[in-house]
Amino acid sequence: MRTYLSPNLSVFPESVPNAPIAVTSKADPLPDWLTDEENLRDEGVMFGLSDAGPDGKIAEIRSLFNHQATPLEGRIQEHTEKIDELNGLIEQRENLITSLRDQTNALRDKNPAPNNLMRTVISLLLSVLICIGNFYLIDETLRPAFPNRWIGVGVFLAGMFNLFGRTSFFYETDTRLSGRRLVEEIGLPFAASVFVLVQAWQTQSAGQAIALGVFVFFLFLLAGKLLLSTLTTLQTDIDNIQTNRELIIDKEKKLPVWEAQLSQLAREADAIRTQKWSIVTALTQTEADLTRLNARRDGLVNLFLSEFELARSVRDQLTQQQREAIFN
Repeated sequence: MRTYLSPNLSVFPESVPNAPIAVTSKADPLPDWLTDEENLRDEGVMFGLSDAGPDGKIAEIRSLFNHQATPLEGRIQEHTEKIDELNGLIEQRENLITSLRDQTNALRDKNPAPNNLMRTVISLLLSVLICIGNFYLIDETLRPAFPNRWIGVGVFLAGMFNLFGRTSFFYETDTRLSGRRLVEEIGLPFAASVFVLVQAWQTQSAGQAIALGVFVFFLFLLAGKLLLSTLTTLQTDIDNIQTNRELIIDKEKKLPVWEAQLSQLAREADAIRTQKWSIVTALTQTEADLTRLNARRDGLVNLFLSEFELARSVRDQLTQQQREAIFN
C-alpha cells in the first residue's frame, strides 16, 4: 500500500520577506559650472581658446556624473538581488504546490482495492468440506482392514502432501513439466489413491473400487491446491479490506489538511509576487533615472566639446590681445 505522508507546515520555514530595500546615500551635488549650461559653454570657450586639451575636462565631467550614478547603480543592484531572492521563494512555493497537488490528486483518485471476501469464505468452507468428505471416504474404505482411525488419517495426509507445495503445474501456464516435478507433485497422492483402491477391491466390486481410486486421486490433487489457493485469496482480501479502511481514513483526515496547505502556499506565493512587482516598479524607475542621468552627462559632454571645437577653430583668427581680453 502506498503511504501518504502528511506535509507539515514546517516545510515552509521562510516567511515572506518584508525587509525594506536599503537606500544608498545621495551623492554630492554637481558644481555650478556643470549645472548651468551657460557656464559650461564658457568653460568650453575658455578651453578652446587656451592651449589645454578637452580630455581632462571631459574626464572630470564623467567622473562627477559617475559619482552621481553610484547611488542609483547601488539601488539597481539591491533591487535586482531582492528580485532574485523573491523569485527563488516563488519557485520554492510553486514546487511545493505542484508536489502537494500531485499527492492530493493521487489520494483523491485512488479507488478502493476490490475484494471478494464473501465468495472466498464460501469457497474456503466448501474446500474444507470436500477435504473432510474425502477423509471420511478414505476412513470408511480402510476401516474393514484397518480399524484404527489413525491409519486413515495417515493415508489422507499422505495424499494431501501436495498441499504444502508452493506451486502446482495444474494452476500454472507455460511451465516446463519435468519427470522429477511430476513425481514430486503426484507421487504420494497417486500412491495413497492406489492404496485405497486396493483396500476397496477387497470389499467392493472392481468398477466401484476403480472409480473410488480415481475419485480420491483427483480429490487429492485438486482439493488440496484449491484449499491452499483459497487461503491465499482470503489473506489478500483481508489485506485489501485493511487497505481500503486506511484509504478512507486518509481521505477524511489528510485531504482537508493538504487542501488548506495548498491555499496557504498560494497566498504566500501571491504575497511574494506583490512585493516583487513593487520592487520591479522601483527598479524600473531607478533604471530610468540612471538612463536620464547618463543622457544628461553625454549631452553636457557634447555641449562642452562643441563650444571647445568652435572656440578652437577661431582661436588662430584672434590676436593675442583679443584672447587676453576674453580671459580677463
